[in-house]
Amino acid sequence: MPRAPTRTIACLAMSFSLAIEISQLYHAPWIDSIRQTTLGGLILGFGFLWSDLACYAVGVGLGVIIEIGVSALKERQN
Repeated sequence: MPRAPTRTIACLAMSFSLAIEISQLYHAPWIDSIRQTTLGGLILGFGFLWSDLACYAVGVGLGVIIEIGVSALKERQN
């Protein structure tokens, strides 16, 4: 989505992160068996942590700041 506004991308990133983190509250045998695989564990994680949401927010915020800075530099060059 290279032409999507930064705000849209940031909201999508936070929504995806929130969905993954909330999914960690669900512990049915079938999803826990997926989490036991290397790829499943990396993607789905193992347990819900509020601190993870804070880290995701900081990461998305830094991404937004970098995007704004790069856009400003491009505008100056033109």
